[in-house]
Amino acid sequence: MDAARAVRDFFPRIEPFDQGVLDLDGPHRMYWEQSGNPKGLPVLFLHGGPGAGASPAHRRFFDPAFYRIVIFDQRGAGRSAPYAEIRDNTTRHLIADIEQLRRHLGIGRWLVFGGSWGALLALSYGIEHPDRCLGFVLRGVFLGRNSEIEWFMSGLRAVFPEAWRAFAGHVLPNGAVPLPAAGDLLAAYRRRLMDSDPTVHLPAARAWSRYETGCSYLVPPPGGEDGAAGALALARIESHYFAHRMFLPDNHILANLDRIRNLPASIVQGRYDMVCPAVTADELVRAWPGVRYVVVPDAGHSAMEPPIRSALIEATEAMKEQLVS
Repeated sequence: MDAARAVRDFFPRIEPFDQGVLDLDGPHRMYWEQSGNPKGLPVLFLHGGPGAGASPAHRRFFDPAFYRIVIFDQRGAGRSAPYAEIRDNTTRHLIADIEQLRRHLGIGRWLVFGGSWGALLALSYGIEHPDRCLGFVLRGVFLGRNSEIEWFMSGLRAVFPEAWRAFAGHVLPNGAVPLPAAGDLLAAYRRRLMDSDPTVHLPAARAWSRYETGCSYLVPPPGGEDGAAGALALARIESHYFAHRMFLPDNHILANLDRIRNLPASIVQGRYDMVCPAVTADELVRAWPGVRYVVVPDAGHSAMEPPIRSALIEATEAMKEQLVS
């Protein structure tokens, strides 16, 4: 992608033409919505985190005249209930939820779009149900391996030492020496995030969310984000998945890539993505011949950075031609 290339704006704001709540197993109820063209090509948007939830802006990566846009909030996230719930919340549960939603909406196959954790969930779903996927649009590739989780918990201090000190300092004594291992820091956060007292779990959630948000941009937007909105679901669910290694065998995606290698895919990666560094996307691309790979030279991790947003829109536009030709 040429850095001088014109940046594409979002498609216009739209409202859902259909929405509802799907009863899942146990206490879980899942919010879902459809927007765009009711007779269009189905595309499923998978949000990140896990636990981050979806937003109206996510509808705008897709041409509403062409796509039937399906968005849902994963277990415990956003408008799904119970909020921030980790019981019966695993990758296997989420894959089953996607299938339940697909059947509920009467969709045979769909394009699957996801970034960061959403990319891992998209690939995991595809490996489990390759016959239900038309292809993939992925961003900020995360494969859920131990090394990637450890990078997030401790490696990022090499690039964002101030943000990491604030993150670690919330749960560990100031100036703790030696520096804590990633697992120790994760365990300390989990103890606070699972505490029933809001005066304990909410500050911890905000500290976690501020750290992740602060490391997600090449250039933070004016005003930034304080990590408050949706922080508990993000921090509690994300730490739950991290502690269980994403509920997947290490290297699960690359070991099973042959199940989806024949499907078209487009991968967008920020060159300066520090949350999910480009080395992971590069490894996936080298194992997936024919994949469309765009390294955005002037962006970090966030899908909301204009150059990343633009590249993602170009990817969904390019998929139109691939999938209807």
